[in-house]
Amino acid sequence: MSIQVLIADDQEIVRTGLAMILNAQPGIEVIAQVANGAEAVERALELRPDVCLFDIRMPGLDGIEATRQLAGPGVENPLAVVVITTFDLDDYVYGALKAGARGFLLKDAGPELLAEAIRAAAGGDALIAPSVTSRLLTKFSESSADTAPVQPREALTKREEEILLAVARGWTNAEVSRELHISLSTVKTHVASLMTKLAVRNRVEIAIWAYETQRMR
Repeated sequence: MSIQVLIADDQEIVRTGLAMILNAQPGIEVIAQVANGAEAVERALELRPDVCLFDIRMPGLDGIEATRQLAGPGVENPLAVVVITTFDLDDYVYGALKAGARGFLLKDAGPELLAEAIRAAAGGDALIAPSVTSRLLTKFSESSADTAPVQPREALTKREEEILLAVARGWTNAEVSRELHISLSTVKTHVASLMTKLAVRNRVEIAIWAYETQRMR
């Protein structure tokens, strides 16, 4: 079945362009386009798309708040959200991922990276524009520098430590599988175990934990 996508952007030409790019990708189908955050939340709850693709700057309810309402802490059955914006600003990236987004892209990312981010989000992965990844995670770690990092519920195995570092570097499950010479299903099992042990909800939070505990220093 195709990955169903809802697009929210206040510029019609941008919505149309994103829809054309995604509909041209095998296995991806845009099922709705909306012009603001409030309508995005309403339609997303109605249609339950596999992935929501949200602009940040929209009139009324912006993309970050729309993301929080659909994927934020405490949301039951959260939806997968990828945020896309023209503005490469740390506060936007930080706000979007804290709100629960599974990905962050700039609008100049190109069709291949856009499709990869949609597929990653639909599969439970997270993809952040490479240009902002390390800077973003450093900002996360600095924001909690005065707070003792939460320790894992159980000690991590050697393999889990390896996968923790790989996820923190932004690798997808497929890349981890290839580089560590283990099956894709084994990678997914280890990632799920990491989320349980670290009490986090997604791969982005795994990466944040790695930086906060100085695994990446």
